[in-house]
Amino acid sequence: MTMDYTVIRSSRRTMALEVTQEAQVLVRAPRFATRLEIQRFVAAHRDWIETHLAKRQAYLDAHPPLTEAELAALRAKAKEVLPGRVSYWAGRMGVTPTGLHVTSARTRFGSCSGKNSLSFSLYLMQFPAEAVDYVVVHELAHIRHKNHSPAFYAEVAKYMPDYRQRQAMLRP
Repeated sequence: MTMDYTVIRSSRRTMALEVTQEAQVLVRAPRFATRLEIQRFVAAHRDWIETHLAKRQAYLDAHPPLTEAELAALRAKAKEVLPGRVSYWAGRMGVTPTGLHVTSARTRFGSCSGKNSLSFSLYLMQFPAEAVDYVVVHELAHIRHKNHSPAFYAEVAKYMPDYRQRQAMLRP
């Protein structure tokens, strides 16, 4: 059985494998790696590739792409729910965000800019309210701590002692 993969060459020194969000296999290779070296690398890692492809495909089968109407509904729900949650938690935490935006980001649920403006992905609305509140508290904590240091997580834990369980709800 042949395995389909895409080779991306760059000035790197080693080869690496990636299974993308779309369940495609990428091989990152040094510019001067031969086709045979790449084929051997892929063959040596066949089990890893097949395991990760199966996991990703199962996830995609369980979560088909959303329609435009579904995306619009999630965006509307985010614009309805998030301002209240941000206001509630900002008041409890004693911080003031400078703005709130809803995005269609797929790889992160929230972010806090250097100027304390918060952004949240509309996809966050697919998760339980407890998980949404965790992301809100996480981003608000970035107003005080612009990193993920122990002090940052202590700040999150101060307002949400069960944050690890809530965080786990966000994992596929």
